[in-house]
Amino acid sequence: MTAAARVGEWRVIAHHAGTVLVGQLAVMAFSVCDTIVAGRYAEGALAALSVGSAIFISVYVSLMGVLQALLPVWAELHGAQRTAEVGRSVRQSLYLCGLAIVLGMAIMLHPGALMRWTGVPDAMQHDVGQYLSVLAFGLPPALLFRLFGTLNQSLGKPQLVSWLQFASLVLKVPLSVWLCFGGAGLPALGLVGCGWATLIVNWSMLACALWLLRHAGLYRRYSFWQRIEPPDWRQLAHFLRLGGPAGLAVLVEITSYTLMALFIARLGTVAAAAHQVASNLTGVAYMMPMSLSIATSARVSFWLGAGEPQRARRACREGFALAIGMALLMGGLMALLSGPLSGIFSADAEVSALAALLLCAAAAYHGADVVQTMCVYVLRCYRVTVAPLVIYCALLWGVGLGGSYLLAYRGLGPWAAMQSPLAYWLMSTAALWLTALLFGALLWRTIKPPRRARPEPA
Repeated sequence: MTAAARVGEWRVIAHHAGTVLVGQLAVMAFSVCDTIVAGRYAEGALAALSVGSAIFISVYVSLMGVLQALLPVWAELHGAQRTAEVGRSVRQSLYLCGLAIVLGMAIMLHPGALMRWTGVPDAMQHDVGQYLSVLAFGLPPALLFRLFGTLNQSLGKPQLVSWLQFASLVLKVPLSVWLCFGGAGLPALGLVGCGWATLIVNWSMLACALWLLRHAGLYRRYSFWQRIEPPDWRQLAHFLRLGGPAGLAVLVEITSYTLMALFIARLGTVAAAAHQVASNLTGVAYMMPMSLSIATSARVSFWLGAGEPQRARRACREGFALAIGMALLMGGLMALLSGPLSGIFSADAEVSALAALLLCAAAAYHGADVVQTMCVYVLRCYRVTVAPLVIYCALLWGVGLGGSYLLAYRGLGPWAAMQSPLAYWLMSTAALWLTALLFGALLWRTIKPPRRARPEPA
């Protein structure tokens, strides 16, 4: 490949990732907005938000992982110029999305058993339950919009999705403030008000997406608006073989992160609130590798569909170079600005001080997160999904979450029980770095070109 072609590939990935990043940051700003609003409303509201958002994110992101795993399928069809099959495949994916919606709403409407198992204080459970009962009805539009986003990313056209996500932020911020604090004849709803704001915004975004899908010229060639076919069990089984392990892997990954909030809640409102600040900023930083991973995997799958594996490997290398550079920048900023950043989220000096300490550990966590995220997205392009799931279970649940619990509450080896959320961040960071190293080795083995047979001597 010529130098010009390499620069061209780099630019395509960077432009695609940058566009996705704008939209993802807008979505993450929903959570940041709610954290700031709840933190200013009451310390108890911020602690309840930490638990409620942990449960919601665990459910939503896990189910989103099942749908996001369809990106390589549609990107390969796009690369092979099989446009009619893209439309039919998208219609079939609605069956999978419907199943995900039913499962997710059932969990969010009945979170009591999970909260009792993780030891969430009784005083928090009522507020958390009310918050989740509202968000449950915001889950269907959120997952359907994610399907729309995955389709656009697979076609290399994420701009419309990002514009909708950014525009929705303009609606979300004033709605959260108004519904939480009240005004104009409406009583203060507190944390539940933030949930209602999210629900309204999610349905608004889906309505706009459906209008675009119906009327925008970009989508006409795919003939999406045809009568939906009966379930194609062979295709749905293919979706589940790819999306099932991917969704379970995301479930393990995200719960190893979000369950920290539920276990930390027993340490009190200060610990829960400080953890919410650190997890929010880490979530914002995660949008960078996630966007680059989406863009890179879309290009890798496109070239695989076009029958050019060498260009697929080149796209992978270019994506990793961008990701590592951004990881160093973001991690350094999180560590250097930990004090000022934590002060933005809470006026409580004790919460702010503890959050600043957690952010220093979060900077190291972010570096490992970048590497493993890039690896797992590209591995899906090559249909490698089971091995990452096994590694996640062993390291993120076993070493990360299990080791964190021991270090925080019972002691681990020569270290006494820390009784601090810092224990969770330290052990989770160690587990994530081990995961990143194993994923890197697995990806290298997967994409390396086969050795050419040596010619036999005459």
